[in-house]
Amino acid sequence: MIYKFLLDVVRNCSPEITLDEFKALFLEHRSHPGNLSAFSDLILLLKHNEKDEFLGTLKRCCYILVNNWETQRKTHCIPALVSSFTDVNWNAPIASKPRQRLQAWLQEFVTSQDYDDLKLFTAQHLRPQGETKTEKDAPEPHWSTRYTSYLLVPQFMNAENSPEQRAVAQKRSQELKDKFKFDLAMYTARSQSGLQGRQTDLQNPTGLGDDVLRLIKTIVARQGRYSYSHFANIFLKQIQGLSYDEFKGALCKYLSYSTDSTVQKNSVSKQLLRRIQNLYPNYSDDGLDDALLLRTCNRVIDFLTIERNDTPSDFFVFILTQGHALTLVVLLLKIALVCPNTRTHLDYQVAKLIRYYMQYPVDDCDWVVHFFEVFNIAFAIHGDRNVEYNLIRIRSGNTADYDSADQDLMENYRIFSQYKDGASPKLIPFEKPSSRQSMTS
Repeated sequence: MIYKFLLDVVRNCSPEITLDEFKALFLEHRSHPGNLSAFSDLILLLKHNEKDEFLGTLKRCCYILVNNWETQRKTHCIPALVSSFTDVNWNAPIASKPRQRLQAWLQEFVTSQDYDDLKLFTAQHLRPQGETKTEKDAPEPHWSTRYTSYLLVPQFMNAENSPEQRAVAQKRSQELKDKFKFDLAMYTARSQSGLQGRQTDLQNPTGLGDDVLRLIKTIVARQGRYSYSHFANIFLKQIQGLSYDEFKGALCKYLSYSTDSTVQKNSVSKQLLRRIQNLYPNYSDDGLDDALLLRTCNRVIDFLTIERNDTPSDFFVFILTQGHALTLVVLLLKIALVCPNTRTHLDYQVAKLIRYYMQYPVDDCDWVVHFFEVFNIAFAIHGDRNVEYNLIRIRSGNTADYDSADQDLMENYRIFSQYKDGASPKLIPFEKPSSRQSMTS
C-alpha cells in the first residue's frame, strides 16, 4: 500500500506535493484522509518492530520518487528529497513509542551506506570545484564526486537492490559518462581555439587544471599510428583456434607490449604475468570461448586493481607509487578493448578503489586521484567509438611521428575531436552552431 500510494502521487502530482506527502508519511508521521492505507501499513511495521522491512521500504520509496523524477526530467527535486532527512529535528521530545522507534530507524538510515548511495544522485547539483565560493554556497564537494558515474555502478550491479534503484543508477551513470565525454571534447576544442575573449564560460571537466591538454596529447600520442582498438582486433584474430593455455601466453605478450621496461623487469610485474599464466589450469587444453575470455579478463582486472577484502592489489600500489598511472590505465584499456563485456566489472573495481581511498583528504592520496583522472580521460578518449581524438602537427606539413619530446608535443601539435553520431564524423565546433548553422564536416 505504501508503494502504491507513492507511485500514484509521483505520477499525478507535482514534485512539491509529492515531497510533502513523503515527508508527512515517513518524517512527520502524520496521517490524513488521502494516505490512510499507507499510514496503516507503516503503523504495522512500527508496531511489530520490523526494522529491516521498514528500512527496505523507505529505501525503495526514495528510488520510486527518484526514478519517476528522472523519467519526467525533474531531477532538480532530488536534492530536496535527500536534504529532507537532515532537516528533521532529532532532538525534539517524543512521547509516543512508535514515533520514538520511527525516529531511531530514520537516524540509522541517515548514517547508512544506503543514504550515502542516495546522495550520489545529487552530485551534478553541487558547486563545481574551482568555482567562486560565497557564504550561501554549499561546501566544496569531496574529490570523489567527480567520479560519481563509477560510484553508481555497484548500485545497479547489486541484484538485491530494487528495480527502481538499479534502473535509475544505470541510467544516471551512463548520462554522467556521456556528459563528461562531451564536456572534455568541447573543452579540448575551445581551449585551443585562441578565442581568449570567448572562454569566460569554459569549464574544465577534470581536476587536472591546465595540465589536462598535455595529458590528452600524451594519451593520444602514446598509442602511435595505430589505435589500441586496431591492436585489440588483431589480437582477437590471432587467438582464434588457440587452446586456453596458448591464449594465456598470448595475452601476457599482448599486455607486455609497449609497457615501460622498468615496469616489466620488476618482480611484482613478473609475478602478475605468472598469475595470469596459472589461471584456471583445468581448462588449459580446452578451446577459448567467450565465457572463459570474460572470466579471465575479469580476473586480470582484479590483479591490476583490487583483490581481497576490498584492498588495492600489490601491483596497483606498486605501479602508482612508481609514477606509472598511465601505464596501468593503458593495461586496463587493452583488456577492455579485447573483451568489452568486462567493462562493467572494471568500473565496479574502480568504484571500490574510490570508496577505499575516499576516506583520505585529497592531499594524502593525490597520487591515486591522479590515476582516477587519467583513467576517466583515457576511457573517454579510447573506450568509445563515438568520439575520436586525433593529434595533428600544425607547424609543418609533415605527419606526426609521435616520438616527439614533450615540449614539441605541446607546441607543435593540436588535438582535434570528432563526434560520430552514426553518420559521418563531425569536428566538434569551437562555438555552438545556431539553428541555421550546421557543424563543420
